[in-house]
Amino acid sequence: MKRTREEVDATLLIAARCLSFGPPASGDFCLLQLEPKLCQQLEDGHSLVIRGDKDEQAVLCSKDKTYDLKRADTSNVLLFIPGCKTPDQLKKEEAHCNIIHTEIFGFSNNYWELRRCRPKLKKLKKLLMENPYEGPDSQKEKDSNCSKYTTEDLLDQIQASEEEIMIQLQVLNACEIGGYWRILEFDYEMKLLNHVTQLVDSESWSFRKVPLNTCLQELGPLEPEEMIEHCLKCYGKKYVDEGWLDYEKGLLCRLSTHMLPTKRVLAKEIGNGEWIEESRSLNMYYIGFSDHVSGLALVDRHSRPEIIFLLKVDDLPEDNQGCFNSLFSLRGKWTEEDIAPYIQIVPAPKASPSH
Repeated sequence: MKRTREEVDATLLIAARCLSFGPPASGDFCLLQLEPKLCQQLEDGHSLVIRGDKDEQAVLCSKDKTYDLKRADTSNVLLFIPGCKTPDQLKKEEAHCNIIHTEIFGFSNNYWELRRCRPKLKKLKKLLMENPYEGPDSQKEKDSNCSKYTTEDLLDQIQASEEEIMIQLQVLNACEIGGYWRILEFDYEMKLLNHVTQLVDSESWSFRKVPLNTCLQELGPLEPEEMIEHCLKCYGKKYVDEGWLDYEKGLLCRLSTHMLPTKRVLAKEIGNGEWIEESRSLNMYYIGFSDHVSGLALVDRHSRPEIIFLLKVDDLPEDNQGCFNSLFSLRGKWTEEDIAPYIQIVPAPKASPSH
């Protein structure tokens, strides 16, 4: 095969390097393979953080994603060359040296590669449920020894990116009280919502158009305004206009779904004859709001009458295989509609240079 002058020049440019070993690099170091988007984030001044306790598999977190860290071995020797320039970079320089002298500061036969994974968020709810908020008059609020967590505390303990943590805090309906993230205790949350629903009924308002400011003024003497506003915004779908809230009944249904029995308890109650006729109307109520209870409750359409039972996505294992094993132990066959809320697809990693 004949080569052009340009191909010969390019080959000489690559080959004309004089390698020598310089002083060994001080301290421990390792190589980390990053995708272009992560490299760009570092160049833009963002940080990558490795998170995990001693008993946890370490993960690396960017500002919005979580990655498993996997050590990869390679038969090629990887050289540490600070300031090394690629042939493409050298071509752009006006002046070229016939021989490029390069110092090697170290070498390795392995590196760390990243694989996208689910954020490890189950611990987040576990931490917040250590001390749920029962209201300002609760005796626990006067106890300084009760566990509370700031945003920095959560970032230090949860294996997830900051963006993923903040999204999950919204999913959990957590609120920041006195600089600490808290989950409302279930009975206290129901108490706040009962105040709101009773006010809506007494004033003959439409749930689709609830005046926010009026609610805060009327209910302010009963509970802190920030707690009333928090509940309104958690269960209000959107603002119709400035000062008005679309109070979605389906979201209220989602809260009360937590009182449903699990399949194991339900089977026991059916066997003992305790799940009686009232279940028919209850099931019809929840099934009517099936879009709002996805990932929280599941309908058994093969039973007569159809029954609905508690199945929270939070109770499933975080790893993909464990999640699928748990789901298929409950049901041998799944429709896409039923299983979709319980699985979270993570993009497959691209092939690494060692493969």
